Amino acid sequence: MENTKYFSMKNLLGALSFLIIITSCDDKLEVDPTQNIDQAQALATEKDVLVTLIGAYDGIQEEEVYGGDYMVMSELYGNDEDIFFTGTFEGLSDIWNKAAVPTNENARATWIDSYSAINITNNVLSALDKVTSSEETRDRVEGEALFIRATMYFELVRFYAKTWDDGDNSSNPGVPIVTEPTRSVTEADYKPRNSVAEVYAQVISDLTRAESLLPEENGIYATKAAAAAILSRVKLMQGATGATPQQEAALADARDAADRAIGYGTNSLASNFESLWFTFLNNGGGIPSEYILAIQITTQDGINSLNTYFGNNIEEISGTSGRGDMNITEDHLSRYEEDDVRGDFFAEVGGQYFTMKHLDTYGNVPIVRLAEMYLTRAEANFRLGTSVGADPVDDVNMIRERAGLDPLAAIADVDVILNERYLELAFEGNRLHDLKRTRRNSGGVVWNDPTLILPIPQREIDTNTELTQNDAYL
Repeated sequence: MENTKYFSMKNLLGALSFLIIITSCDDKLEVDPTQNIDQAQALATEKDVLVTLIGAYDGIQEEEVYGGDYMVMSELYGNDEDIFFTGTFEGLSDIWNKAAVPTNENARATWIDSYSAINITNNVLSALDKVTSSEETRDRVEGEALFIRATMYFELVRFYAKTWDDGDNSSNPGVPIVTEPTRSVTEADYKPRNSVAEVYAQVISDLTRAESLLPEENGIYATKAAAAAILSRVKLMQGATGATPQQEAALADARDAADRAIGYGTNSLASNFESLWFTFLNNGGGIPSEYILAIQITTQDGINSLNTYFGNNIEEISGTSGRGDMNITEDHLSRYEEDDVRGDFFAEVGGQYFTMKHLDTYGNVPIVRLAEMYLTRAEANFRLGTSVGADPVDDVNMIRERAGLDPLAAIADVDVILNERYLELAFEGNRLHDLKRTRRNSGGVVWNDPTLILPIPQREIDTNTELTQNDAYL
C-alpha cells in the first residue's frame, strides 16, 4: 500500500535513535524538531521527554494505525453485505476476502507501527523523573503515555488474537507485552505472546491510571473523557452479551465508564449529524466537540486513510478525493428509515454509492465520538435492566432525534439499540468488533472464524522464534 513504512523489528526497537518529527501537534508545546536523537542524550531533560511524547502522538497518527487503517480493516472484515471492495491493493483485498496470508503488508505495517508507538511511550514512562516543572505536568505526561500505550495494545489484541471469551482467555495467545524501553535488541528482547487475559489486564490497568492522571481539558490530546471512553470499549468487549456473571460485571463497568465520559462534560453532541464531517472543508480543520478523541490531519502532515479508501472525487464538492475503493451497497442503504438524515449522507458516482463521512481529503479522523458513549450506556443499561445516567430509551432517542427520526416509546429488545449503533457509527471502524462481541456473523462467516484474525507477520516470526502464529495461517 502507499506510504507503508518498511522497517525491520530491530530498527523499530532501536528506542531513542528513532526519528522524532514534530508535526501539527506542536501548537501545544513550543519545541524545536529533534531528529536522530543520541541515545545517551535523548531523555536528559524535561523538554526531551515532552518532545518524545509528541513523537508518540505522531506515531499513532500514522495511516497504518489511527490514521485510518485500524478502522478500514475492521470495516472490511465486518461488512460483507454492506461494502463491495473494488480496490487493487492486495493486502486489503485479501482482508476483505478473508484470505490474508502471513506476509500481508497491512498486517505487518500495523503491527510494526503499533509497537513503535508503544516503545516511544515506554521511553517516556522511563524518564518521568526528568519532568520536574510541576506535579501537574508530570501527571499529564504519564497519563498521556499510558493512554497511548493502552490504546495500541487494545487494538493489537483485538486484531491479532481471539476475541474475549472465545475459549480460555488465560491460555489463548494475545500479543507480546513490553513495558520497558527497548534500546538495543538482544535475545532477551524476543518475547512470546502473552495471553489475551494478560493483555486486557495491562490495557485496563493503563487506562484506569491514565484516567486518574489526565486533565479534563487537554486541547487535542488525551483527556479523562478519552481514557474513560476507550475503557468503556474494553469493558464492552469483555461484557459481550452479558451471558455470565463475569460478563455482567464487565457490562456494568462499560456502562459506568461511558457514563463518566459523558459526565465529564468536555464534549457535547453536535446539533446536526452533517456538521460532524468535512472538518477541513467546512471547519478549517477544527475538531468537533463531539469527537472525544481524533487524529488531526493537515495539508502539511497526516494521512486520513479512511478518505483514501472510502472517499472519492465528487465533482460538485471541491476538496474531496479518494480512491473510491469502498462501494456502499443497496443493502446498506435500505437499512435506514425514510426520514433518517444519515441515510441521505451518501454520494452517488456513476451508479455507485460512497459514504460522505470520509470525502474530505484533510478531514480529521474520529477515533471515538460522544454518540458512541450514549449508545454504549444504553446497551449496557438495557442488558442489565438498569438506568444509570439515563433510561436506555432516552439515550437512544437522543441519537434518533438528531437523525430526524421520531422518538421510540420503548425498546423491545437489544437489537433496536444495536441497529441504531450500526447506523450511527457506520464505516467508522466499529463493525468487526461489534460483531465479535455480540456473537453475530459477517455475511456467511461466523463471528469467531479464525480468518477474522490478522496473521502475526511472518517477518516477526522469522526474527523472533518465541512468537507463534494464529491458527488460520499455520
